[in-house]
Amino acid sequence: MTTLTNVIVSGGGTGGHIHPALAIADEIVRRNPEANVRFVGALGRMEMDKVPAAGYDIDGLWITGVKRKLTSIRNLVFPFMLLSSLWKARRLLKQHQPQVVVGVGGFASGPLLDQAVRLGVPTLIQEQNSFPGVTNRLLAKRVSRVCAGMPGMERWFPAERLVVTGNPLRHHVVQLVQPHDGQHQEALDHFGLRDDLPVVFVMGGSLGAVSMNDAVKALLTAKPSAPQRGYQLLWQCGGRHEMEAQTWLKAHPCDGVVCTGFVDRMDLAYGTARLIASRAGAMSVAELALVGKPALLVPSPHVAEDHQTHNARSLTELGGAELLPDREVRDKLGEAVARLLHDPETCSAMAQAMKSAAKPHAAAAVVDELERLLD
Repeated sequence: MTTLTNVIVSGGGTGGHIHPALAIADEIVRRNPEANVRFVGALGRMEMDKVPAAGYDIDGLWITGVKRKLTSIRNLVFPFMLLSSLWKARRLLKQHQPQVVVGVGGFASGPLLDQAVRLGVPTLIQEQNSFPGVTNRLLAKRVSRVCAGMPGMERWFPAERLVVTGNPLRHHVVQLVQPHDGQHQEALDHFGLRDDLPVVFVMGGSLGAVSMNDAVKALLTAKPSAPQRGYQLLWQCGGRHEMEAQTWLKAHPCDGVVCTGFVDRMDLAYGTARLIASRAGAMSVAELALVGKPALLVPSPHVAEDHQTHNARSLTELGGAELLPDREVRDKLGEAVARLLHDPETCSAMAQAMKSAAKPHAAAAVVDELERLLD
């Protein structure tokens, strides 16, 4: 296959776009340390900080999305943003002469991929979610290849250009979630947990999730004692909610609960958990599949086009997880956890189904497709 030496990766806006983009870049450089991989993002978005921190150069486009409120000032300037971004994207492509352009979704992907197609540069979309974003849907029929993170994407993308690769995770994340000898005891020691009761890991993401935090409080109010509950809780409440959660715990004494804003050792948290309750972002779903633990997925209702529900269904339909709507989590999380922990056969079957969905080599599969585009 042709060696990749000069690639542009575009997109960003959220970690769900940036992390797979970096995983793809890392794999290209792993195969050819002399490769030039640079990024194009949207000015003012998180990729403008995250990408340089990972060691890659990035150029920014003056682009943002259209607001649903038609009278928004942003909508009035959007046509000027788009024209500016299309012009700059074309200039960057002519300046750097990439062999291939990758788009991972987000505002910057649209102008760059549009211009790459017009200039005859091979293009590839990597779509993380079960419900693709607007940018990728608009570009679907024009790009050379689409690499999907989830199965069942034929309804959105041309079948002849579609390859299901899974969602690329950076190498250190893949290593992070792999179990190792002595991990369980190390986790118990690290978090200060006991060894005679199972552990349930509740994670609401780095920012935390108010509904999931309320659900934890509700189940702890009902059963504050770990032996009464029949399990311990590792509760990742989110950095901005940690002080409030710790204050609540002081006012409502409970045992068998470890509450933290951030989890510094995700490998230990994943490794010691018997059951995991989580949001259903694309990268969280990819990690959970690698971990191979039964999960309760609580899709966020605050994301575009309800894509987390679509993500969750990719695992629930396999039998690896159960979906718990956000509006019901406060009242039903405790019951769902207790029911699953008392049904080891179901939990075992869910774990096996989870493992069947794992794609640890997704980044390599995407780069394979990039190389094929050049042959």
